[in-house]
Amino acid sequence: MNRRLAAGAALLAVVAGVAPATAAHAAPATAQSPAAEAAQASKSGLPAPDLEALLQALQNTTAQGAPGALARIGGVDGVQSRTVGVRDKTTGAAMDTRARFRIGSVTKTFSSVVLLQLVDEKQIELDTSVNHYLPGLLPDDRITVRHLLTHRSGLADYTNAMFNETVPGFEAVRNKQFGYQDLVTLSLSEPRTTEPGVSYKYSNANFVVVGMLIEKATGRPVAKEYERRIIKPLKLRDTSYVHPGTEIKGLHTRGYLTPDAEGAPLVDSTEQTVSWAQSAGAMISNPADLSTFMSALMTGRLLSSRSLDAMLTVTPTDATNTRFYGLGLRRYDLSCGTSVYGHTGTVQGFYTYAFATRDGKRSLTAMANTSNRGVANTALGGTLEAAFCGKKPVEATARGFSSATNDASAPGRSAVTVAPAEVDLPERNAR
Repeated sequence: MNRRLAAGAALLAVVAGVAPATAAHAAPATAQSPAAEAAQASKSGLPAPDLEALLQALQNTTAQGAPGALARIGGVDGVQSRTVGVRDKTTGAAMDTRARFRIGSVTKTFSSVVLLQLVDEKQIELDTSVNHYLPGLLPDDRITVRHLLTHRSGLADYTNAMFNETVPGFEAVRNKQFGYQDLVTLSLSEPRTTEPGVSYKYSNANFVVVGMLIEKATGRPVAKEYERRIIKPLKLRDTSYVHPGTEIKGLHTRGYLTPDAEGAPLVDSTEQTVSWAQSAGAMISNPADLSTFMSALMTGRLLSSRSLDAMLTVTPTDATNTRFYGLGLRRYDLSCGTSVYGHTGTVQGFYTYAFATRDGKRSLTAMANTSNRGVANTALGGTLEAAFCGKKPVEATARGFSSATNDASAPGRSAVTVAPAEVDLPERNAR
């Protein structure tokens, strides 16, 4: 889940059976006058989204092997969306922004919100040892709750070994049901990656333990806590946590896993328990619900100002100084100077980006129905600049940033690398 994506991967052939990258199923962008664009920009304080660039990023994603891709921009300026390709390769059904899908590690932000609500209720303290609440669970009393939420515990990510071979690894756990303790044991069987608090090392084991803390403090399953603390208050009608169930109910997008062998057919990975992730990555949602959730979080509807400030206190995750991590929340600094907050998610068959501005006035959810295809993930990340930065001046566009490069888009400013340095599943980019 955390292996660094290979940079500068060459374009790869489209997987057989994928809809043409040019097949956009949303209506084309409506032309706006400069006055209309200025009026729109005045509501959010941001330039109007570049819908042409948004669509191009989605087409780039399907050109890299995803059967389909979508992006939905929401907020005070209204809703705008684009889709490309198909949500079901068998039926040929077009990608649909109303459909549900697996959100992978965007689940971590839901888990963080629940835990921070428990902090607000004084049931848990961030800087207290995990072993104080779960005696004897971890081999080091120095590991605190905050270390889990910031990926600074040093707990190894057991999924690296679990999914070292993509398809065999997945099929071995597709229908398996793990207990939390089983997953912690897998992590502890490997060497720890860092001393507690020393450095950032992304690990799903951290949020497995977060799930254990939530259940210990509340006496209820995490599914109930997501429901009563987030899903019901925000009226998220298409968001659920069905573990260990395998079905995505209602209108949904099918997910397709990319095998290790070049040219091998995609594997339909839609039905699975996601028991290997649970509170680290097993939730289901759709673009509208994710937009509501991220905007509500940013505007203080879910946490006290103190806990939200703690969540937004970030540290760099790499040397680019454009990617940061707080408490179960990422911050990306875009080329136009705008910072966006949210999370990325990868679970077999799906890539997701769910981000919003600090004031919650604009949000983006983007999804592609493939995984283990890092170049597709990178292409999908191009939706961030299009959604939040708008059209680029001719000079800046010529100089650098696009969905296919990591170059700076303006003198003296580094653009965020469009794919995260950490993903939820091992990638197979170098072929």
